[in-house]
Amino acid sequence: MASEPFDKRSGWIWYDGAFVPWSDAKVHVLTHGLHYGSCVFEGERAYGGEIFKLDEHTARLKESARLLDFEIPFSEDEINAACREVLVRQKFKDAYLRPVAWRGSDMMGVSAQNNQIHLAVAAWEWPSYFDPAQRLKGIRIGMAKYRRPDPATAPSTSKAAGLYMICTISKHAAEREGYADALMLDWRGRVAECTGANIFFVKDGVIHTPDADAFLNGITRQTVIQLAKRRGYEVQERAIMPEELPSFDECFITGTAAEVTPVSEIAGQHFQPGPVTKTLFEDYMAEVQPKKAAAA
Repeated sequence: MASEPFDKRSGWIWYDGAFVPWSDAKVHVLTHGLHYGSCVFEGERAYGGEIFKLDEHTARLKESARLLDFEIPFSEDEINAACREVLVRQKFKDAYLRPVAWRGSDMMGVSAQNNQIHLAVAAWEWPSYFDPAQRLKGIRIGMAKYRRPDPATAPSTSKAAGLYMICTISKHAAEREGYADALMLDWRGRVAECTGANIFFVKDGVIHTPDADAFLNGITRQTVIQLAKRRGYEVQERAIMPEELPSFDECFITGTAAEVTPVSEIAGQHFQPGPVTKTLFEDYMAEVQPKKAAAA
């Protein structure tokens, strides 16, 4: 990633219906979303000037807000248009986009039912989430201390900012130990996901992935499952226990930022990036490219 601080960059950010200079897109220190986590966001990628699965991302943003008990004051069509306008205004073809919605600073306290709901969309150039050389060999993953929470204790199907607190803690700890990421278990002790990506395993040509019942069912995850089934692979969505890890041949993670990234190790358990991972990586990178309209 670029070393330039994000608040010092140039360009334009769409903010509550209008474009403002990048450095002017600010919030007050007493913003409710900062203090109480009343904030939701999306991560999207544009390839060749088109945002991959924009409709699905926008629908999830609206649903995440609903789960946090607020309504974004813009329609899905308006949000989609804002995302596309940001891409054009920034003159990007390949980029990462971040729509984010939050409760403002009108009231300070746990209850803030009358706070204004804000929405902003920013875009920047962001290549591979992981070091390209490491990605080709497969990244190394450690084990996270914290677990994904019981859905009875948090809105686990929302892309809520507060749910990423333990992800940041876990990724920092993993990086200090020389890993690229961390594998998180759920509250039952089952394999769940990484700090910002879903996880898949391969055994004897069959793909295994945890049930998305305690974490976000990623849009990239759903896309890769569809691609795998299109290839004729059997995909089992099921409970996976940590003690099963030695039985798998291949492992990879998926996400908008991570795309499809092979894994070579999870806390001492080694995997060999193999043909299934390679095929799905190639299929995914082909899938995200803009589709040319058929000739009339």
